[in-house]
Amino acid sequence: MALRAGVAPSTTTCHSPSPFFPSSSSSSSYVVGLCSAPFSCNRPSDITFKCSYSYPSLSKKAQSIPLSLSSFTKQICRAAEYKFPDPIPEFANAETLKFRTHLHEKLVKKDVCGDSVGEVVEICAGIFSEFLHTHYGGPGTLLVLPFIDMADTVNERGLPGGPQAARAAVKWAQNCVDKDWKEWTGDSY
Repeated sequence: MALRAGVAPSTTTCHSPSPFFPSSSSSSSYVVGLCSAPFSCNRPSDITFKCSYSYPSLSKKAQSIPLSLSSFTKQICRAAEYKFPDPIPEFANAETLKFRTHLHEKLVKKDVCGDSVGEVVEICAGIFSEFLHTHYGGPGTLLVLPFIDMADTVNERGLPGGPQAARAAVKWAQNCVDKDWKEWTGDSY
């Protein structure tokens, strides 16, 4: 089955004979949608997908996207075969220390946590450390869930600055963790 994601101004109309993807028409200013439109099989290994979007500046021709099932299947199999490295405890410890230092400096500078800055930093650092020790295995494995947990935990404990701490944490992690991993392991990919 082929899906096409799109953001269409004004109207998006997709027609589908499939009960899983009902026909839809929308008139809001911007719509994000998945489209499964009529498709035809010329050969068992080819599927042609057609979906029409109305764009004021473009012609209103249907777009066809040929999809070779055998090629698609091979791509999925190759992706499934890749194994990410196991977490490295020494890296996790060193990175947690850098994280703790950076987050403390950032929260003190912004003054959003008041007297609770130490407690907020410890909560966030604990969650980050657990993630690095159990799930992080190099570039491509940084998840958003630990940062959501940081904000939720700080808020659940009634401490100020949960969203700000999580935002500072995720920005730092996006900029530093993968780069630090590559330096730690000597990987250049």
